[in-house]
Amino acid sequence: MNYTEALEYMKKAAERGSVLGLSRVTELLHIMGDPQDRVRTVHISGTNGKGSFGAMLTAVLKSAGYKVGGFSSPAITSVTDSFRIGGEEISQQEFADLIGDIAPICESMEEKPTEFEVLTAAAFELFVRRGCDIAVVECGMGGDLDSTNVIKAPVLSVITNVQKDHSAFLGDTVAEIASHKAGIIKQGRPVYFGGDSEEAYEIIADRAKAMDAELFLPDYSRFSWDENCCTTNGADITWEGEKLHIPLLGTYQFTNAVNVLSCVEILRREGLDIPFEAVKSGLEAVKWHGRFEVLCREPLIIYDGAHNPDGIRCAADSIRLYFGDKKVVLLIGVMADKEYSLYADMLGELAVRAFAVKPDNPRSLDSEKLAETLTERGLPTTAFADLAEGAAAAYSYAAENNIPLIALGSLYMYREFTEALGCIFY
Repeated sequence: MNYTEALEYMKKAAERGSVLGLSRVTELLHIMGDPQDRVRTVHISGTNGKGSFGAMLTAVLKSAGYKVGGFSSPAITSVTDSFRIGGEEISQQEFADLIGDIAPICESMEEKPTEFEVLTAAAFELFVRRGCDIAVVECGMGGDLDSTNVIKAPVLSVITNVQKDHSAFLGDTVAEIASHKAGIIKQGRPVYFGGDSEEAYEIIADRAKAMDAELFLPDYSRFSWDENCCTTNGADITWEGEKLHIPLLGTYQFTNAVNVLSCVEILRREGLDIPFEAVKSGLEAVKWHGRFEVLCREPLIIYDGAHNPDGIRCAADSIRLYFGDKKVVLLIGVMADKEYSLYADMLGELAVRAFAVKPDNPRSLDSEKLAETLTERGLPTTAFADLAEGAAAAYSYAAENNIPLIALGSLYMYREFTEALGCIFY
């Protein structure tokens, strides 16, 4: 099977929709020899922060000398960037080889696996084939019924935080969502919760107690972060008196870094050798796309995949941190199931105007409806049916007025946006 054929097969699998449950992926993996049981895994759930957390932890483990597999979603540029070895995405041919071997098994099953289930199985098979020492695996959505939740005994389960998102699948309250995410906690295995919701903590603590799983929480008194020293080149975090540089931007990266460093200590307890120098060099080298990422410097263009209320709030805080009273221009594209009516309230005072676009995804919100909603709420917004045209217009406006352009709303438009601008990845 070549890469084009692999993509065609994944398109066929996608037509089966998103069906919750673990029966299909469990059957598929069992036929494959249960590769998920043959590699140590850090399993990550949470509403926001999973990607940045995983990238930082991967960089630290790689610097410590481990061969690290990675699986994340959604894919930002192409399907191959969901699969990583040592932080580097796999080749198109390797992806095609994996799908070529797995597809016949899927077709032999009475109930065919969904797209994400096939990708999950491919990830675990990849880790075994590549001889990974450890893998960092993100849930796609939720936790208990996510197809990645076939891991029986993770080295560590991590719940970064719990906020309202994917309500159609996970529930309308933080407690309901937390109960899904707590489903990744396994019998007798440590779990870390990095969020600040008391409601979510109670659910997670109860689940941890029931599973005899030791629960760890962040101790912020051991960390410090000087926001006055934050620039678009990164910031420093102090941990136990030692200064560490983090090139990733966004106010939320302090929380992500605290979570990573706290988990490093847990992993040390679990027998992993992670020297301080590996932590320092790993964090300095970390790269992650789409999270308040500088794409261009002149004019300054930043992409942030904020898509739910908590993410937009954090994006607004980051704009204030880096630009103070200076106004920005926004380019926004969102999925129709997001609470987009709140965006103008949270971002309006920070922007002179916005450009609404429609990402290339079946779940995308029409740009005219988004523009109408934002304009009615006081943020003047122009709609573009074509994302490339909208990106070009936003770019021109930013360049002519010498103000930063911030692209927000969905990781699904990252590839289109960067291709339209011809920006260089940093």
